Amino acid sequence: MKSLQALRTLNPLFWEHKGKLFVGIFLIAITNILAVFAPALVAEGINSLRDANVQYIEPLSNAESDTERVEIFQQENVIAIPKVMKRIVSEIEDLSSIKSTEDLHKLVIAIAIFQALLYMITFLIKGVFLYFTRQTIIVNSRLMEFSLKKKIYEHYSVLDANFYKSNDTGDLMNRISEDVSKVRMYMGPAVMYTINLFALIILVVGVMVTIDVELTLYTLLPLPLMSVGIYIISSKINKLSDTVASTQSDLTSFAQQHVSGIRVLQSYNRESKASDRFENVSDEYKKHSLELVKVEALFIPILVLLVGLSTVLTIYVGGLKVIEGSLEIGRIFQFIFYVNLLTWPFASVGWVTSLVQKAEASMARILDFLNTQPDVVSGTIVGDPSDHAGLVFKNVGFTYPETGIEAVRDLNFTIKPGSTVAVTGRTGSGKSTITQLAMRMMDPDSGSIEFLNNSIVDLHLGKFRERTGYVPQDVFLFSDTIANNIAFGRESASREMIHKAAEAAGVASDIEGFKDGYDTILGERGVNLSGGQKQRICIARALIREPDLLILDDCLSAVDITTEKHILKSLNKNEVNRSSLIVSHRISTIQGADLILVIDKGTITERGTHQELSELGGLYAEMLKKQDV
Repeated sequence: MKSLQALRTLNPLFWEHKGKLFVGIFLIAITNILAVFAPALVAEGINSLRDANVQYIEPLSNAESDTERVEIFQQENVIAIPKVMKRIVSEIEDLSSIKSTEDLHKLVIAIAIFQALLYMITFLIKGVFLYFTRQTIIVNSRLMEFSLKKKIYEHYSVLDANFYKSNDTGDLMNRISEDVSKVRMYMGPAVMYTINLFALIILVVGVMVTIDVELTLYTLLPLPLMSVGIYIISSKINKLSDTVASTQSDLTSFAQQHVSGIRVLQSYNRESKASDRFENVSDEYKKHSLELVKVEALFIPILVLLVGLSTVLTIYVGGLKVIEGSLEIGRIFQFIFYVNLLTWPFASVGWVTSLVQKAEASMARILDFLNTQPDVVSGTIVGDPSDHAGLVFKNVGFTYPETGIEAVRDLNFTIKPGSTVAVTGRTGSGKSTITQLAMRMMDPDSGSIEFLNNSIVDLHLGKFRERTGYVPQDVFLFSDTIANNIAFGRESASREMIHKAAEAAGVASDIEGFKDGYDTILGERGVNLSGGQKQRICIARALIREPDLLILDDCLSAVDITTEKHILKSLNKNEVNRSSLIVSHRISTIQGADLILVIDKGTITERGTHQELSELGGLYAEMLKKQDV
């Protein structure tokens, strides 16, 4: 097994929840003591009934008078169960009422029932303790799972855009779901069964050795072989399970992708080809699933075979010892019970080892993620809430580390409070990069960006973003009500504030036209809305914040000209202190800006008002002519 360095990092988490863990260990000890005690009751009961038959029942059956019966009951060499019988019989006033063997058999049956009830009560108490064992250790693992997931989610929230660009979303979701679940199996079942195994082995083997060392060795001989066999099978099952999970993921992804794109699929008449591909993926999944089933089918037969071998050895060797007179017959039954008691703990060794290996691998993946430090680190300056200083770019340059593409270089411009600066240019010129730098989704490689007369690197990141309103190019809506989607921009927003923001974004009339109005539940990513409606709701979400800095990244592309004019008019209405940065390739969106920047290959090639740039005859004028604004 690996050195388990990754799992050792969970020790502080165990210590944090040590109360339930220690209680669980105590309950495991009590449960196993009761489990070991119950077979001893069976052995004593069988031995007692055997002795009762030899020393007690047969003499009583042959007794011809009450006097002889009394003498038999008064023997001192009668063992525990006959003593119980003696007490019961002594309560019968007329001993002559026991006149036949049948009467004696009824009496013995009554005592056997008493013994069985005692056995059942013992296991009932054991079941209660076992329940509370799971309620401590397993529940404890759930609490630790929650703590770990919370830690991972909190780390998700502080990582920057570069991290999410270089990591697959599905992989990140697996770390907080599948990987954490595998770690929980270590923190719960693996820990519980390991403690249970050691406690049971110590107690059971200890009792067995005190009874007969040689019989103990023969009885336990097949059990280590069982652990090895189960371990080998479990290892194969784990490898095949990973393959099955991978092919199942491929199958699910294929189905999800084609269901989501069903309109495109049907439009291009590709249903038949898609069905063939789906069949191929399904066949691959079926093949690996059947391989897994075949290996899993070996589990129970091996278990039964080796348990049966252990039972046969116990009966054979124990029987020889009974014949020799060195062992009581009840002890054979006791050993058989112990074999069955040890079966699952020994069989679980392979399973637990597999759980630990999986958890180690998963925890290593989680740690690899948790050890990732964000490139964007919060500063400490909060800033004066009453200060409305604008945004300043000074010689800003940025190169994407993944591709080496220089997105922007030597950018210099200022957005004064109450003014609007627009950025336009060809596709891929670096427009969206400017908005992400302004929102501090990433930090520039050169130069600086200032807000509130401080470098935004020095500002407290949370406080800085509280003063901004950002609408990205790829708008996103939650599967919630429209009201909650708008109110997401401002905690505890009133319905009046939500309506006002929707009015400003030009979407209020659309919302009020829905059957449930603002309480309309949106589908995944707002699938039941048009592109323009989604954009305007996201604009309302930004406006409800009443931000000092508003950044719109080409988010009016799906809006008609009339609605666009209404929104732009609302943006500037009574907002004398707001700084606005608008990115768009549509001239109609930016022509009213105080300053327009034309970006080409990451640099500012033109700057000025709409009128100035129209007369300049450069790229802006060319775009204006093509769009015929």
